[in-house]
Amino acid sequence: MDHPLLWEQHCCLPLVPSADIGELARYARPGGSYVSVNVGFSPHPTELVFELLHTWRRGVTADERLTLVDGVADIDAATRAGQVGVAFDLEDSGPLGGRLERVKEFYDLGVRTLLPTYNVRNAAGSGCTDAVDEGLTAYGRDLVREMNAVGMVVDGSHCSIRTGLDMAALTEKPMVYSHSCMRALWEHERNITDEQARTCAETGGVIGITGVGIFLGPNDASVDALVRHIDYAVELVGPEHVGISSDYSFDLDDLNREMTENPELFPEMYARWGPIKIMPPEDLLRVEQALADRGYPAEAITGILGGNFRRVAEQVWS
Repeated sequence: MDHPLLWEQHCCLPLVPSADIGELARYARPGGSYVSVNVGFSPHPTELVFELLHTWRRGVTADERLTLVDGVADIDAATRAGQVGVAFDLEDSGPLGGRLERVKEFYDLGVRTLLPTYNVRNAAGSGCTDAVDEGLTAYGRDLVREMNAVGMVVDGSHCSIRTGLDMAALTEKPMVYSHSCMRALWEHERNITDEQARTCAETGGVIGITGVGIFLGPNDASVDALVRHIDYAVELVGPEHVGISSDYSFDLDDLNREMTENPELFPEMYARWGPIKIMPPEDLLRVEQALADRGYPAEAITGILGGNFRRVAEQVWS
């Protein structure tokens, strides 16, 4: 049996230079794997993001199970070599420090996806937890244009509804919701509306259904819960606009310990169900069979598992 490429659009190592890059080898599978690793969000200074990129790039290069990805051809080469392809994403525009030229600097270091806001309003736009949704700012619009010009994928996850809609209306290239579930199935601030999903698809983009239990349902990080959201998204926008993106945190135990010890630091929308559950790489590898068991045709499985995000990369990456 031939297996399609697995495209993991977003996962999280501990945001420290000493993080164990080798954990990414857990995504290895027949058919090949590509993994996008987060290198920072709103609290992280520019200097740390650059340090993580330089350090982790060296770590990937030194690990014979992994290979750095600059273009789609590198993913094919990694698959032939039995390696996991690795590139990076940024979960907030704050580390740009307001300097649009840093989009190109981060791109040259392997950042292929960036989202303007992380939950709360910043210089680029509103976040998904803001009581007042004012959408993209003038700077945010300039940021989207610069990302289009550089070849970096525009990402609406963690952004407000209006910010996401503004991005879809403005971008000249496909955008994504890299790691978001469907609000019609589970009402949560981090999930996206049907309108957001449709306008994303109209750009040629992809919604990456995520494996975070509190976004899938009442802290249900099962394969069945993930596939329910895939089913809904496929019915809404078609299988060619749906992908997977676990958002797995390799330091999940540390995160949950921090939530327990310092609950005042975490909004109720994250803490209301206790310790967060997230689908690990080993369960993400089971999604292919789960889709087959539900009767998805091979072409649709190939797209959802990785082909759709790959198509966006082919159209956007420089």
